[in-house]
Amino acid sequence: MASERSFVPHRLIMGLLFSPFIPLDTICEELTKLYGPIVKRSECNSFSFTDYYNEEMGGEPQRCYLCFEQLVDPSTLADIKHQTNALETRYSIDGARKVNLDPGLLSLANVILATTKGRAHRIPLYGGIYAELTLMYVNKGFQSFAWTYQDYNDEKVKNLFCVWRKEYKQQLKQEGYL
Repeated sequence: MASERSFVPHRLIMGLLFSPFIPLDTICEELTKLYGPIVKRSECNSFSFTDYYNEEMGGEPQRCYLCFEQLVDPSTLADIKHQTNALETRYSIDGARKVNLDPGLLSLANVILATTKGRAHRIPLYGGIYAELTLMYVNKGFQSFAWTYQDYNDEKVKNLFCVWRKEYKQQLKQEGYL
């Protein structure tokens, strides 16, 4: 019989979509209060994969990704999503989001995102939050699925996550998990 063990902590990452009228530094300060120091931040680019968010955000939003220093227990993903949902609500104006936060977990094996939308490929966690296997690490790179969002399927993003994965692996070694 197999025995239960604690989960190896994962790297908390965050995809940010934000209105051109919301300063990124303000959002990052709020997230740092919740999750500790941000060790990496990607370049910000216009989010042009879809115009889905343009009206709500008052123009074409910006997209960037964050990587946090402190590793997290993967079983806390639903709690993190609830916190980021509350932060999105605080930055909403007349019910329109000006910030969209996509918390996720980067591990040696995959990238998992939290979402409130249930679909056949998503696993319910609790409190209306689902986990989605978004990318899987295979043959020295991240591979996508038919359901992977276009921006997470972008080669630059997958390469960025490979770099962050390498740094995460070093941190696991330094902290005695490997």
